[in-house]
Amino acid sequence: MATGNINVTAENIFPIIKKFLYSDHEIFLRELISNATDATLKLKHLSTLGEIKGDIGEPMIEVKVDKKKKEIRIIDQGVGMTGEEVEKYINQVAFSGAEEFVEKYKDKVEDSGIIGHFGLGFYSSFMVADKVEIFTKSFQKDAKAVRWECDGSPKYTLEEIDRKERGTEIVLHIDEDSKDFLEDSKITELLKKYNKFMPIPIKFGTREETLPLPKDAKEGTEPEKITVDNLINNPTPAWTKNPKDLKDEDYKSFYRELYPMQFEEPLFHIHLNVDYPFHLTGILYFPKLSKNLDPTKDRIQLYQSQVFVTDNVEGIVPDFLQMLRGVIDSPDIPLNVSRSYLQSDAAVKKISSYITRKVADKLTNLFKKDRKAFEEKWDDIKIIIEYGMLSEDKFFEKSDKFALYPTVDKEYLTWAELEEKIKPIQTDKDNKLVVLYASDVKTQHSYINAAKEKGYTVLLLDSPIVSHLLQKLEGAKKDVQFVRVDADHVDNLIKKDENKISKLSDEEKEKLKPIIEEVIPKETYTVQMEAMDSNANPFIITQPEFMRRMKEMQASGGGGMMGMGNFPDMYNLVINTNNDLVSEILNTKTKKKQERLIQQAFDLAKLSQGLLQGEELTNFIKRSFEMVK
Repeated sequence: MATGNINVTAENIFPIIKKFLYSDHEIFLRELISNATDATLKLKHLSTLGEIKGDIGEPMIEVKVDKKKKEIRIIDQGVGMTGEEVEKYINQVAFSGAEEFVEKYKDKVEDSGIIGHFGLGFYSSFMVADKVEIFTKSFQKDAKAVRWECDGSPKYTLEEIDRKERGTEIVLHIDEDSKDFLEDSKITELLKKYNKFMPIPIKFGTREETLPLPKDAKEGTEPEKITVDNLINNPTPAWTKNPKDLKDEDYKSFYRELYPMQFEEPLFHIHLNVDYPFHLTGILYFPKLSKNLDPTKDRIQLYQSQVFVTDNVEGIVPDFLQMLRGVIDSPDIPLNVSRSYLQSDAAVKKISSYITRKVADKLTNLFKKDRKAFEEKWDDIKIIIEYGMLSEDKFFEKSDKFALYPTVDKEYLTWAELEEKIKPIQTDKDNKLVVLYASDVKTQHSYINAAKEKGYTVLLLDSPIVSHLLQKLEGAKKDVQFVRVDADHVDNLIKKDENKISKLSDEEKEKLKPIIEEVIPKETYTVQMEAMDSNANPFIITQPEFMRRMKEMQASGGGGMMGMGNFPDMYNLVINTNNDLVSEILNTKTKKKQERLIQQAFDLAKLSQGLLQGEELTNFIKRSFEMVK
C-alpha cells in the first residue's frame, strides 16, 4: 500500500473546493457521471479499433444509494485505470500555479466555472463527501486492480486489491451537511436534470413491470410481474440522429419528452447540424405563443456532449429566439458556462450567428413550401420574427423573403407585393410611398373605413414593438413612410397636390377657431381648420405620428428614449370647415348653444377614439338625452 500527498502546492485546496459552487454543489453527480461516460465511450472506441479483444458487452453506468451507510456509488464498465493512471489523473491535480489560484479565487464563491476550468471534475465529490474511495481495474491485459482513498485532506492511500470487473466504482461517504443527497427522489431528480440524454444507459434502482397475458390465457390468470432495471436516460435523443431518419411525429414525440407539461404541439421545428467551424447539433421548436407564456419556464436547454449544462442560453442563442424551445448541444461549450466567457468567446459568437442564419433559412423554406400554412401560423410567430428583424441586421436582410405584412382584411403580403399593390395610389406628392396601418381594428374602425373608401390599403400592425420596427423599416427602405390611419384626417394621410375649397372664408375660420379653443383643453388639443369632404365628420381627433410613436417607443423601452422625460398626450382636433354642423356652430346666436354643440361634437370625436371615459362620459350621455328631448 502506498501513501502520499496529492500534488498541489497549496494545502488548503480542499476547503476551497468545498466552498466553491456551494450554491450549486449538486453538480458533483453530473461531473462523476460525465467521467464515467467518457470512460465508457473510450472503451467502445478502442473496441471498434480492435485494441480490445473479445466482446465488451453492453456497458452501462449504475448509481446506488445506501442511506444507512451514507454512501453513493457511481459504477461504470469503462476502460478503468491502472495504479499509474490513478497517480497521474487523480493525485496530480492538473493545473499550474495552484498558490496563485488559491489567492485569486478563495473568496469568490460565485465563480461557478472553477471546477470545470481547472479539470477538477472528480474533486467536486468533496463538496458533498468527507471521504471518497475509488475501486478501479484497467481494461489492459494483466492490469492490477487498485483502491484509492482520500478523506478531504491532501493525504491519500493507494493499494492493490482483488477485483475482477473492468471499470471504475467511486464511493462517496456523504457528509452530514449533504445527507439530502441520500434520498432516492433527489438522485432521480438530478439524474433527470443533468443526465437525461447521456449517450450511455444509466441505471438507478429497479422497477416492477407487468407482462401482457398471452392470447390463449385462461380466464382468471394473473399476469406475471418481473423486476427490470430502472433506466433513467434516453441515450439516443432525436437531435443525435440524422434528420432523414426522423418523421414529423418523432420530432413531436421528442418535444413531449423535453416538456412533458406542455400540451400544445409546436408549430414547426428546425434541426441544427454543423461540423465546421464548430460542432453543434440540436432541435429548435417554434411554440404556439400565448398570453400566459412564461419566459422563465420550458426554455431552450444547452447540452455539452449530451450532458445538461443550463437552460439560460443568453449569449449563445440570439435574444429574439429565446422564446423558442428545444435543445442545443455543442462540445465546444464548456460544462461550466459563465456569462463573461460567453460574451468574449469567438466560437460562441459564431454559434449565435449560425443559429440566426439557420432559422432565417428555415422560415424561407417554410414560406416557399406551403405559403398558406405559413400565413396561418403568422400571428403565432410574428413577434419573434419582428423582434429578430429589429435586433439582428443579418436576420433583417433575409426577412424580405418571409416576413409578412397583413392587411386589416387578412390579406398577407410580402414587402415586394405590398409595394406593388400600393404604389399607384399611395405615393405622395414628394414621391414617397406612404404605408398606412392600424393597431386596433375596433377602435380605429371609422378611420380604416375612410381610408378604404379612398382605395387605400391598410395594414394591421399590432405587436408591442411595432413603433421600433417601423423606425427600422423607414431607415432601411428608400422613400417609405409609415403612417397610422388615425394620425390625420384621411385627406392628409397621403398628401397630394389637391387643395379642397373651404365653405368658410379665412375670416370666418379665424373667428371660429378661438370660439372652439375656449371649450376644449388647449394644453392637450391643437385646433386645425381643414377643408374636407362635406360628408366627413365635423370634428376629428388625430394624434401626430411622430409624437405617438415616440411615446410608444418610450413605453416599450429602448430606441434611445430612456432619460428623455415622459412624452405628454398631444392630439390634433381637426375641424372640417365644409361640414354643415361647423357652419351651424359659427352661425349660432347664443353662446350657450354654441358651447353645447362644440362640446357634443368634441365628445363624439373623443368617443370614436376611445378617449371619453369617467365623468366626461357620464356628462356626455346626460347631455345627449337632453338634446334628444
